[in-house]
Amino acid sequence: MTQNWREDQPIYRQIRDRIIDGILDGSFKEGEALPSVRTVAVELQVNPLTVSKAYQELQQAGVAEPRRGLGLFVVPGAQQQLQSAERDNFLSKEWPEIASRIRRLGLSLNDLLAAEAAQGGEQ
Repeated sequence: MTQNWREDQPIYRQIRDRIIDGILDGSFKEGEALPSVRTVAVELQVNPLTVSKAYQELQQAGVAEPRRGLGLFVVPGAQQQLQSAERDNFLSKEWPEIASRIRRLGLSLNDLLAAEAAQGGEQ
């Protein structure tokens, strides 16, 4: 995890979002422990309470659970749950703005596909 903090969102949310991204891309696998609060705090040079708040939000979202004496673990089904939530969020909040911009710019589906092909189909 790197330390490129954005000004538009609290750091704990950015940490939470990085962990969610890690679960989605498979860096944090279901059933495995997340790094300890202290490890993340030292690595990112933030207050441990900031990391704790991020971890608390992961627990409240139902994608991580504490195991007494062992730490916080990614729950089974977390990746699918997050994928579904992220898809819904994208389609309801982000896509309408993107689609509107595509229309304003006069881009066609062929333009978009050509741009994707030129970038090597990165995902």
